[in-house]
Amino acid sequence: MTKPPVTSEPRPEAVLSRRDRVREATLTEIKSIARRHLVEHGVAGVSLRAIAREMGMTAPGLYRYVPGIDALLVAITADMFEELADTVAAADASAPPQDTDLRLHSALRALRSWAITHPAEFSVMFGPSTRLDPEADISPALEAARRFASTFFALCDRLLQEKDIPLPADEEIGPELTAELRSFADTVGLSAHVMQTGAALMLTRCWIRIYGVVCMEVFQHLGFAVNDMEPFFEAELQNLMTGLGVRYLPVEHMGRPVTGTAG
Repeated sequence: MTKPPVTSEPRPEAVLSRRDRVREATLTEIKSIARRHLVEHGVAGVSLRAIAREMGMTAPGLYRYVPGIDALLVAITADMFEELADTVAAADASAPPQDTDLRLHSALRALRSWAITHPAEFSVMFGPSTRLDPEADISPALEAARRFASTFFALCDRLLQEKDIPLPADEEIGPELTAELRSFADTVGLSAHVMQTGAALMLTRCWIRIYGVVCMEVFQHLGFAVNDMEPFFEAELQNLMTGLGVRYLPVEHMGRPVTGTAG
């Protein structure tokens, strides 16, 4: 009896069975409908009964795919963070690897652009949610959020290597704030980046400023008086960049690298 030849080639990855493919397709449809309901009606408008009715299923039938409404909301939130992470990462990758200034501008503008075109999703991802049970497992969404944040952590690392950015010494930061910064770092995955407390404080200050102006635009806090928030975003971005020693790049200059110091 002839033995089959021995080969060192890796075995192909297991192919999903037809049953598993159908299950994956059904789960994808469930999440797609849930996200559409969220966009149209808010978090309170997402219900397993309404999704089941649209799919021609019974509400109990959905429990074969999702354990409950909390798990479904966490799953679609994770998908939205993955989408945002892909958008920001693609903007970062569109600039030359060595041009940190341009990469940072591209990533931050991509964040704003995605947020203002997905206001309902942004409000769920970054705003307070009273719908979820306090005991709900949010780890899938948190893991996806860490991937979104990782692009900015990497850019911050490069800035600290390239620029002479003044940072407060650890002993200048009070113990209460130090404890909160450590908690923040552990939660968002910043601890994976070897970064001193002063750098973590600098990063959170930058995030608060950018997040604040984006929130004002997404939630139309100045809608009663302001027609266009983009100039406000660009003014805040310019002030932030120059404070870090990064040359501000107006939108019309984004297609070409600019060298020099802040000014």
